Parts: sequence; structure tokens; C-alpha cells
Amino acid sequence: MAVTAQMVKELRDSTGAGMMDAKRALTETDGDMEAAVDWLRTKGLAKAAKKADRVAAEGLVGVAVTDGRGVAVEINSETDFVAKNEDFQGLVREVTKVALEVGGEVEVVKATHLNGKTVETVLNEAIARIGENMTLRRLHVLDGDTVVSYVHNAATEGMGKIGVLVALNGPADKAQAIGKQFAMHIAATAPLALGEADLDPAVVERELTVQTQKALEENASSAKPKPEAVIQNNIIPGRMKKFLSEVTLLGQAFVINPDLTVAQAAKEAGVEITGFARLAVGEGIEKKSEDFAAEVAKTLAG
Repeated sequence: MAVTAQMVKELRDSTGAGMMDAKRALTETDGDMEAAVDWLRTKGLAKAAKKADRVAAEGLVGVAVTDGRGVAVEINSETDFVAKNEDFQGLVREVTKVALEVGGEVEVVKATHLNGKTVETVLNEAIARIGENMTLRRLHVLDGDTVVSYVHNAATEGMGKIGVLVALNGPADKAQAIGKQFAMHIAATAPLALGEADLDPAVVERELTVQTQKALEENASSAKPKPEAVIQNNIIPGRMKKFLSEVTLLGQAFVINPDLTVAQAAKEAGVEITGFARLAVGEGIEKKSEDFAAEVAKTLAG
């Protein structure tokens, strides 16, 4: 595959690598962006890339909680102008209420009635009225003894750019108090899973491959190479332990008190975290770049 300047730019933006390093990585991996990220990390030329860094879709995440159940719903729009529109915000609020009542999947919510019409029909009417494409993209329902919600970068009450739910067991007053702190922590750190057992095995395997190759290459180029047993039994497991502490909620250092892990903070508070959900607007969606002037012109043109 031919490596284009746009591909090089995208890789540089997502990894912080230099132009020539990004180009070489793409050349070595035949243009495979994900493999190129791993190649750069193996060479120590990139940070752990996050797909969210490349996301630019607009819209809002709405959250609602009642009686041990919480829901987070993402509805996308084409521009941030619409996300600030009261009509759109009202739509998000109403659809979130429906999702809290019926739970289930997106298609179930779309088929549910809202003010005498299906949610899908209401959404289509809003598209025609506001003049911009919108999508009920995803939702997450979370149940627990106590469920706490948090919205980061709120546009109005109950909706914003990031919505978080946390489910906890334990005394309700304690769970509510520290649950909000845990939710804020999740919004900031974006853990991949609750604990090690909940991680996608493919993610763990991929990281193990990267760290193994990186450690072996570093050792081969070192002036004082270490025995292979040290690499396999100490260095690689140590790096994997660090990785797991960074991507699992329970293993992360608690942002409110970094001397404790989240698991330790929960134990000290007398509660147990049983689950969480974090939805960020546009996560995983690629959107073509459009300069601000062009976006304004497009919006004014209707």
C-alpha cells in the first residue's frame, strides 16, 4: 500500500512520533495504522495511542439514574452548534428517560413510544426540523445496589461530553459520597475494564507482544545485556503489571488520593465497585476534518 502524507499526519497526531519515524512505521507495516502504532511503540518512539485521541464527532451523552439503575445514552449530531441547541438537548433528555425505563439495546429504545410516536420517528422529525443528521448511537444500562452518575463538561443538567455511571455495593450513604469521586476519576482516566479478569484477552495479548519485543530489542542494543531469564521473568512481567495498573479501574491510582489504588479507596470507604460505564461523545468515530469557517458557512446555509 502506498503511504500518503495524510496517513503519516494521522499517525503522528495519534502517537507524537516524528515525521520520518511515522513514515517508516507505515512503510514497514504496509500502511496498517494499528500495526504501525505497535511498531513505533516497540521502538520506543510513541506513547500508547488511544483511539479516542482521533475522535471528532459531536453530540451529547445523557445520563439518568433511579432505584439502583442508571443509563447513559449517546446521541450524535454533525456539529457542536446543534449540541448546544435547546431542541436537541430536549431530545436527548427525553430519549434518556425512555432508555432508563425500557433498558435493553438501541433498537429496543428506537422502537419504544415517546409522546405517541416511536423514538425513531421522533428522531427523524428532529432531523427534518433542525436540519442536521442525528444518530442514537449507543447506550449502556447499569444496575447495582447504588448507582451514581456524573457528567463531565456538562451542556446542561444530566448531559455533556462524557457520561459516567458507577455501581456499588455497601451502605447507600457511603456509596453515594465516594461514588461521585469514583465517577469523576473514571471520566478523567478512561479505564478499559473494572479489573484484570474483565479485560479483553486480545488487548492483553497485544500489549504482551509489544512489551516483549521492546524489551528484547532494548536488551540486544544495550552495552550490558541482561540474561534472558531476567528479561522473561522480571522485566516483561513488571511492565505488564504496570500496564494492568494503568488500564483497570481497580488497579489505577485514585486521582483524589494517589497513594491508594481505587480498590483500596473503595475498601477503606466500606464499599465495593461492581461495575461502571463511561461514554464519551464520538468515541471511535472518524470524522472528516472541516475548518471552522467552513463549518459556520455550512450551518448558516442550512
